[in-house]
Amino acid sequence: MKGFVRNNQYLSLCGLNCGLCPMFLGKHCGGCGNGNQSCGIAKCSLEHGKIEYCYECESYPCEKYRYIDKYDSFITHHNQMNDMEKASQIGIPAYNAEQEEKRKLLDFLLSHYNDGRRKNLFCVAVNLLTIKEIENILQTVKSDKDFQSMGKKEQASVIAKLLQDIAVPKGIELKLRKK
Repeated sequence: MKGFVRNNQYLSLCGLNCGLCPMFLGKHCGGCGNGNQSCGIAKCSLEHGKIEYCYECESYPCEKYRYIDKYDSFITHHNQMNDMEKASQIGIPAYNAEQEEKRKLLDFLLSHYNDGRRKNLFCVAVNLLTIKEIENILQTVKSDKDFQSMGKKEQASVIAKLLQDIAVPKGIELKLRKK
């Protein structure tokens, strides 16, 4: 959107964790403010004096947020409002540090266990599960000799099942919710 610039690619204006998005990772999207298509929330930001995050606006949450987390785009919107709240409470530097840790875990999962079919699953899982939960999975498979002897496709299936085993009891679906 012309005139709108974002410096933080970990947390967008509207609360998405863009650094964990498959489109961003694949360099198919520069994120809002970096050549991306027109965005009503970015336009609103410009009208309100170029606020950095919507939670800084006196009208937040406004009508634009009514159904914002009901469906996903290329990245999950599931925790969008919660992530905005967390960022506002702990501060952007601390929030970005956490997202950087998540990005490292995602990069590791993608480089070691992606069989060509798990990118979205890993992106959603890293976005919605805790760092500790993902680290525990990686620690478990690292010490499992049977796992180490498997091929990449089998390893990807095991990792996917372990992620699902954590997500399901928490009521989390590790897939994008499309309209």
